[in-house]
Amino acid sequence: MKKILLPLSIALLSCPLFASEEALFELTFEELMDVTVELASKTSETAQSVPSSVTLFSRQQISLLGIRNVYELMNFVPGFQSTRGDWVGSVPKEHARGVYLDNGNILIMLNGQRLNDASFGKASVYAPFIPVEVVDKVEFIRGPGSALYGSNAFLGVMNIVTRQSDSQLQIGLGLHQSKQASLSYSKGHGTEYAFYANVSAYETAGESYDIQQVRDPQSNVFVEFGGRWGAFSASLHLTRTRLDEFMNLASYSQENFHTSRNLGAKLTHQTSLSDSLESDLTLSFIQHDIDSAGLIATAEELGLQQDFFNGPKWQSEDLTLNWDLAYQHSKDLMVHWGLEYSLEEQSEAGTYTSHYDPDSGQIILADDYYLGGIQPLNEFAAFDSLKQDFDSYAAYLQLRYQLNEQLTVFTGLRFDEFIDIDNKLSPRIATVYQVNPHHVLKVQYGESFRIPVSNELNSNDDITRGNPQLQSENIKTTELVWHMEYARWQVDLVLFENQLDDFISLEPVDAVQSRFTFSNSYSSTMQGLEASASFELSESSWFKLNYTQHFDDPFSASYKRFGSWQLNHQFGRFQVGLNGVWRAQVKVFPVLVPDDPDFQHYEQKAHWLIGGTLTWHIASNKQLRLKAQNLFDEKTNAFDPRVFDGRVPQRGQQLLLQYAHSF
Repeated sequence: MKKILLPLSIALLSCPLFASEEALFELTFEELMDVTVELASKTSETAQSVPSSVTLFSRQQISLLGIRNVYELMNFVPGFQSTRGDWVGSVPKEHARGVYLDNGNILIMLNGQRLNDASFGKASVYAPFIPVEVVDKVEFIRGPGSALYGSNAFLGVMNIVTRQSDSQLQIGLGLHQSKQASLSYSKGHGTEYAFYANVSAYETAGESYDIQQVRDPQSNVFVEFGGRWGAFSASLHLTRTRLDEFMNLASYSQENFHTSRNLGAKLTHQTSLSDSLESDLTLSFIQHDIDSAGLIATAEELGLQQDFFNGPKWQSEDLTLNWDLAYQHSKDLMVHWGLEYSLEEQSEAGTYTSHYDPDSGQIILADDYYLGGIQPLNEFAAFDSLKQDFDSYAAYLQLRYQLNEQLTVFTGLRFDEFIDIDNKLSPRIATVYQVNPHHVLKVQYGESFRIPVSNELNSNDDITRGNPQLQSENIKTTELVWHMEYARWQVDLVLFENQLDDFISLEPVDAVQSRFTFSNSYSSTMQGLEASASFELSESSWFKLNYTQHFDDPFSASYKRFGSWQLNHQFGRFQVGLNGVWRAQVKVFPVLVPDDPDFQHYEQKAHWLIGGTLTWHIASNKQLRLKAQNLFDEKTNAFDPRVFDGRVPQRGQQLLLQYAHSF
């Protein structure tokens, strides 16, 4: 049935729209193709002129996908995928251009503010859930971004822009006792002042799993306030997420818990220093907190009366001052330059544990040292080395020069100095050649890096052991892009080559792979093709298709081939959005086969995940929407090298009925 769903849907849904209803609906084909992005160059560029491989999602397109978490958008981006994996909780894990690691190789930003931190490096550890209801648009750079954004802008950049100019209330109920509510509000008075707020809450009891009889409950609260007064603007956000029971530190238990918090504030002053010189001065602060514990070993395995639990009670902070200037030298030459200074540190490194000897200050696995449950320790001597500063300063320069009507050149350079750790120079150059009004060729080259974080350098726990000798990861990327654009269709083809150097990966410390360390153990080349296409099927229907083919085997058993499609159709007062995500087969054979007769190597067959939405436009400001993910309840696993057999169950069928009222 699923194999015929796509062609049947296209055939049945390509009928005309009643003209009187057209104003009700979201996202026409013209709006879908009207892409303007600043993330890749700090200048406003179209799909034809942008000097990077980019993907942009508007609020309307996101609402048609039926997803709940912004990270799930990666499944509809060429070269990217997102799956649920294990870290200190079942957080989203990113796959980018054949690389699947825990290191934070994608820079995640919220309204331009970094969410990646100095302790784990990954934004999804401290902010694993960002509700789509508060999002206005999401911009992706596919490829290096360190020339503009520094460390972590390694294999890509995702910038999440929240709603700031409309007002809407949304409430929803769904499977697994899911409940959702959100409110976006904005008020302004011309150029004098503006105010906005976004508040969202989500909770689900989760699905039930046979493994240890656990569920995967989840709850999230997102709060944001912001405003503008003349040349000044400010914002404050708080997000808190709970992920309990399900996998945490490679084990399942009803006592596992994960609570992460992310508090950020930003103050910006924007002004014109002259007719041709713009200044943007930003002071930002962000604090990340995590309270988490997972089952490390059962009482039976240890010969004790109680299970052993352990996990981080960590906090990291970052205070950054950035001064960005834009100078319009002439109609052909635009210059961007800036300075950045960051005070970043891991400020707290406590632990949660079930066993502890206060006299020696050590975790001792004996019944005499059982604490009566999982208890917090604000100070833990074994983790003191994690409290490290990552202070840095940077300077960057970028030029956009239009040589003639057909040829534009972008070039840039950024220097980062991480005090007492490392320094890096990140160049980029791109040429955009307009062959004719419908065809554009681009050649792009960039270098990026990622500084090792405190967990990789200094950890000392029952799962990982740090390596203070680690060096920065480096990547050199070359891309050839062919962009074709006509009135009713658009196609992008991207050939890329990544030269990966000094990649940081997990290496087992012992034969049973119960403890890991980090090493710069991997250098390689990754090549691939990314294709994306959009078609207007009729006045009431459009279709998008993405496909990625890696020519080399992915790193850490990621997907070698994958793709997605999206179909939107409008009829009467109804709107249908269907989508599918396809992933090729993945097999993993361990180097050392465990001495367990029940052990089976990891294998996940190729599969489709079908989702979508059905929307009833009750009135111009009222909607009733049914959202579906994994509609046919496919039972799939994603590979995770931290797990004994590699298997991490992915979510099954998700349904949510949602009412939206704009005012």
